[in-house]
Amino acid sequence: MITMKDIVREGHPVLRQIAKEVTLPASKEEKKILQKMLEFVKNSQDPEIAEKYDLRPGIGLAAPQIGVSKRMFAVHVTDEQDQLYSMGLFNPKIISHSIEETHLDGGEGCLSVDRDILGDVPRYARITVKGTTLDDKEVTLRLRGLVAIVFQHELDHLNGIMFYDRIEGFKDKLKKELPN
Repeated sequence: MITMKDIVREGHPVLRQIAKEVTLPASKEEKKILQKMLEFVKNSQDPEIAEKYDLRPGIGLAAPQIGVSKRMFAVHVTDEQDQLYSMGLFNPKIISHSIEETHLDGGEGCLSVDRDILGDVPRYARITVKGTTLDDKEVTLRLRGLVAIVFQHELDHLNGIMFYDRIEGFKDKLKKELPN
């Protein structure tokens, strides 16, 4: 079981690496890791389990956050229409996106960041993502709102980008300037 002690914190070099593609079909070991990541996100949202194991609630987890530099992440999040997106994806990528941008009003948080960082994190309002599920199915997902933001946050982890790198005017020694 993944716990908070397994979560890599900001400043660790793995969080700044561009994660490697997963050769498909994914190996048994890769599937096991991704399944455990999905289990962590679900457990972190269960008040009893979260308290028992001292888990911070999360809605997404990317492999680099547990020290594995591979292109895979898990999400467990409900959209504005109450549709649950609970899945692990291998090699997810954005294949199209809106010009329109959005952001979470309260800012974003991250299991790898143990401090509150305020500021708007600009994200595409709508994205289409392609990836491969834990049961080897290629899926194409059209996402908007919170779910689109969560997917972009996790995809950033696969590209060595932290959410605060996107906050305009945020000054910090750990911030990386992104190309425009």
